[in-house]
Order: sequence, then structure tokens, then C-alpha cells
Amino acid sequence: MRLAQRVSLAILSQRGHQLGWVPVFLSIGIGLYFGFGHEPAPVDYAVAAAAGLALCLLALAGGPVLQPLLLALAMVAFGFCLIGYRANAVAAPVLTWRYYGPIEGRVVVVDRSQSDTLRLTLDRVTLEDLPANRTPERVRISLHDAAGLQVPTPGMVVATTGHLSPPSGPAEPGSFDFQRMAWFDRLGAVGYTRKPVLLMAPADEHSLMVWFGRTRAHLSAAIQRQIAGQPGAVAAALMVGDRSAISEQTNDDMRAANLYHILSISGLHMGMLTGFVFAAVRSGLSLIPALAMRVPVKKLAAVAAIVTGVVYLYLSGLEVPAERALLMVTVMYLAVLVDRRAITLRAVALAGVIILVLRPESLTEPGFQMSFAATTALVAGYGALRDFPARHRVPRWFRPVGGVLLTSLLAGMATAPFAAAHFNMVAHYGLIANLICVPLFGVVVMPAAVIAAVLAPLGLAAAPLWAMDIGLRLTLEVSRIVAGLDGAVSHVISPMPLVTPMLALGGLWLVLWQGRARLAGLVPVILSFALWTVSPRPDLLISDSGGLIGVMTGQGRALSKPRGDGFAASAWLENDGSTESREQTAARFPPQPLTLGGQRILHLTGVTMLREIEGCGGADLLIVNVADEASSRPCTVIDLAALRQSGAIAGWVRDGQLQLLSVADWAGPRLWNSAAARREAARGWLSRFGSGRQAAPGP
Repeated sequence: MRLAQRVSLAILSQRGHQLGWVPVFLSIGIGLYFGFGHEPAPVDYAVAAAAGLALCLLALAGGPVLQPLLLALAMVAFGFCLIGYRANAVAAPVLTWRYYGPIEGRVVVVDRSQSDTLRLTLDRVTLEDLPANRTPERVRISLHDAAGLQVPTPGMVVATTGHLSPPSGPAEPGSFDFQRMAWFDRLGAVGYTRKPVLLMAPADEHSLMVWFGRTRAHLSAAIQRQIAGQPGAVAAALMVGDRSAISEQTNDDMRAANLYHILSISGLHMGMLTGFVFAAVRSGLSLIPALAMRVPVKKLAAVAAIVTGVVYLYLSGLEVPAERALLMVTVMYLAVLVDRRAITLRAVALAGVIILVLRPESLTEPGFQMSFAATTALVAGYGALRDFPARHRVPRWFRPVGGVLLTSLLAGMATAPFAAAHFNMVAHYGLIANLICVPLFGVVVMPAAVIAAVLAPLGLAAAPLWAMDIGLRLTLEVSRIVAGLDGAVSHVISPMPLVTPMLALGGLWLVLWQGRARLAGLVPVILSFALWTVSPRPDLLISDSGGLIGVMTGQGRALSKPRGDGFAASAWLENDGSTESREQTAARFPPQPLTLGGQRILHLTGVTMLREIEGCGGADLLIVNVADEASSRPCTVIDLAALRQSGAIAGWVRDGQLQLLSVADWAGPRLWNSAAARREAARGWLSRFGSGRQAAPGP
């Protein structure tokens, strides 16, 4: 009885602080969808929706103790339905075979790949002999021979001859799923071309997208004429979202110095930009007494900040991180318009709810997790400091320095675990680099960018761009120096899937729960780090092409060859937390057939090698990168035909036995990886009536 009373009192003590939990329980529902194991059927959504509505009705009759619990469960059900609707609403055809031939489409995005190759994303795609209902809505092609090419601008209709393939699946069970990301981006094929890119039609002069695309291209070129080299490339990325000129070396240095967030238009840039506009407009209008006494200058400044953010979003190319950042700052300035405190956990929660409703798939993205981790930690940290009695004893001269230090410390501690989980690296000197560069951005770079944009129509942008150049050169120099320090970066293994959700929920409990019981959030946080340290790595990895295998040895991962299957090789080594080169790992690959878990394993590449062996070559498990035409062999055969169905395979030695798990077994049939799941969804009421379009059936 006492326990029930304590629970009731604890729940009652949270009144007035419950909005912050709404995005948390929505996220749990979204997470349940992604971990469902197969694509939910319409009846699953119907049950979840009915349960959510029933829980809401029960909550109306429930007391102050039962009501929040019922609403929390309802949010979980609604989150599940929300992401299910979104997954069906974005349905678009996906290429299911390798295509070579003519490719025509309208350019919508121009960027660069991780290998620094120029890349085009096309919509309104036309492929030879392929009907419209089976043609991908969007394709992305890398230009492998772009020397001397005049870079197309968004809106142009171009044509080339190239290779296209379906978006690739995870490199191993549980790792990053590019297929899933491509599904929600309506990206139905990726590939490359070594042929010329021909202009088929100029951009539509009346299209708003084209106007913004041309404006971006014009501004980017003008900025890079004024600011030479990599500082100019970074300036173009900051002002108009054009990152195509940033070199891979700059990217690597910024990652190693934990400054990579500076290169992506995110909450930092949107907050600095709109904050500067808000302060400038408010201060300027306040200097006019007659105006300041008659109109709410603070609210006018908030409106100006929101408008500036919207314009910045369109000029930067409508990227998802920029959309997310705009929503966050818009909620803050709307609070100003209704005379509420702008920076609160409620505002952060409301922004989270809006983003999860519009793009529930954002939950799985590193940008979403890191943005909200940093924002929540900063708001909570400064809120606690506001109630700290000794804050007034801090010397006035130290407060700006202390504020920068605290901001960098809170944001760094909040985002570091998520960055390490997604990118397998920890930047040890990132705090130092951010202490130098973040204030530099806030005081010099972003204000100079705003002033340059205002003065550019008058031809007076040279001076602010000069100041911006100095700030960016200092930033890049700091990143280069910090990245070159001994021990600047360490690499960590990928955590097991349970770690990141447990860590997030523990951290949110620490922030959102009121009272001493919030310290209970330390338990899942500590437990998640403990589980991370013992996260097992596969003893055997097989790429989805069958052309590469990786075996865990006493010295680390050994790869079967030093070339080929580059994506799989780099993903495996990153997930292992390894810094070795492929040549080093291939040099210690054991002689074949190798023995693992009592199984003799033989890996062969090419038809010739397969034909030269008799039977299985003395192996119990034969892995080949071609289709095995032999009717029967006295062993288990994993050939290209099997891998096309299963995807990449991982194996663990448990109790002396080798146990295999494929990507298909891990993920189950989902919209983004199974033509059968798409056909089934196309027959369901959700796709027909929810999105107004049917998913492409595929072959």
C-alpha cells in the first residue's frame, strides 16, 4: 500500500512538467515500428489506433494519477501508427535489378560523395524500356569523369548513360541501413556514369525551386570568388548550403576536431543567424523612441527572425537538418509572440513533437539525436544554473568565458555518446576546438554573413566577407592543428542495438523527471555504457556480393583481400573500432580453408576458381561470389544467388558452434528491402486511402 501511495505522489509531483514526455513516448512507438521484425499489416495499425483512442477515452475518466499513464501508452500507439503511415505515404518504385543504359531526369540536388566525387540527384526520371509505374521517382548518380564538366544546376534536364543499382542494404546485420534511408527519401536507385552529361533542356524559368537553385549557384560562385580556397568553400556551405567544393581533407580535419557540425546547416547556424537578426532588429527599433513606445519591438524582431530563417532554409536547399533547425527556432520565437519564456524544455518538447509528426523517421538519424541531445542538455543545464544561488558570485569578467565553457561542455557531453555510436570515433580535443571556434562563429562568422547578405545588393559585401574569411581561416587552422595532435581521435566499437535507446531514456529521465528520483536515470546510463564495452563483434562477416569475408583474429579483423567491396570493408573496420588499413588486415588473413566454430570455411572468387575445386575443396562451408551451378555439393554453399536473397551475413561462435545471421533474418521483410512487402502494402487500405498512391509492385 505504501508503495502505491509513493508512486501516486511521485506521478502527482510531475504535474506541469508532463509535456516533455510526449515526444519521448511517441519515439518509443516509432522505435517499436522499426524493431517490429516484419512489415506490420493493416490490422496491426487498426489495433494500435483503436488502442490509442480507447486509452485517450479512458484517460478522460481517469484520475490525476492514472491519466498520464494512459496518455503515455496512447502516445506509444500513435507513434507506431504515425511512422507506419509515413512509411506507406512515401512509397515509390525501387529498382530491383542492375541497369545499364540511358538515364534522363531533372537535377534537384548537386553534392559530393564521401569519395569526393561530384554527384547528381534526379527526379522526373526516364529509363529505357521501363514503364513509368516501375521507374524510380529519384535516382542518384556519381560522375566519375567530371573533369572539365560544367556543373549542372537544379532545374536542368540532363541525360547520360550509366549504371544503376538498387540502394544497398546494411554491410552487416544491425548496421547502418542505407536502403531504409533511401526509402524515406524516395531514392529508388543509385549508380554512376563515366560518360558525358548532356543538357537536354534548360531550367524552367517559372519554377520557384529553379529560382532558388539558380540563386544558390550564383551566390555560391560569388562567395567563392570573394573568399578563395577552402574558407570560401565553407562560406558557401554556411550561407547557401553548397558543400560541393569542400575537400575530403577538410571534412576529415573537422571530424577529428569535433567541429564537423559547423559544416552542416543545423540548429547552431539557424540559432546564431536568427538570434543575430532578432537582437539587431530589436536593438535598432528600440533606438527610435517614438516607435519603441508604440509598437512591440520584441515581437517584430521575433517575426523578422522567423522570416529570415525561412529564407535561409530555402536558400540552403531545403535540407532536412535545416528544416529541423527552423522548426526548433520557430517554436522559440512563437513563444516570444505569445509572451511566454522562449527557451524552456516545453519549447524543446513541442519542437520535437512537430518534427516527429512531420518526419517520424528522423528519430533514427544522427542529426536528430545529436541536435535534441545538445539542445535539451543546454536548456536543462542553464535552467539549473539559473536556480543556483552562488551564480552571482562569479566575477563579471569571467561570465562570458564561463558561458562558452559551460555551453561547449554540456553540448559536448550530451552529443559525444551518440556521435561515437554512429561514427565510431571520439574526438578527445573537441572541447578545446569548440571553445575557440564556436565563439568565433557567433561573434564574427555568422554576423558577417548576415551583414554581407544585407549589403550585397548595394555592392558593399566585400568588408563583411573579408571578416568572414579571417574567421573561417582561423577555424580551419584550429581544426588542422587539433586533428594533427597525438591521440586526437580514438575509435570505438559499435554498440549493441539496446545501448543507444537505453542511454537516451536514462538521460531524458535525468532531465525531465522532477525530484530526487531523477537520479534513477543514472542506472540505465551506466548500464548502457557497461553493455557497450561488452558488445560482441561477429567472428565471421560475409559481404552481400560474396566477394569479401572478414574473420576476427587475436590481432583484430582480417579481410580476405586488400581491394574490392570498399563499402563493406570500411563499415566492418569502423564498427570494429579499427584504425588499420585494408592492406594490414588482408596481410594476416589465415590460410584456407580456415576453421571457425568447428567449421572449415573456404572462400572463392570467380567462376574459374569454383570450377577448379572438387566438391567443396575440403570445406564444410563454401562461400563464392558467383552463382553456383553445381546441382549438389557435400557442404553448405553460400553463393551470389543466396546472398541476393539474404543480404550480408554475420557469424558468431557460441558454445563451440558457428551460428549465422543474415541481414534478411535480422530486419525481416520491410517496405524498403522487400518487393513482396511492398506488394502486400499496396493491397492494404493504408496505402490506398492514406497516401492516395500505391507502392510500386516490382517484379
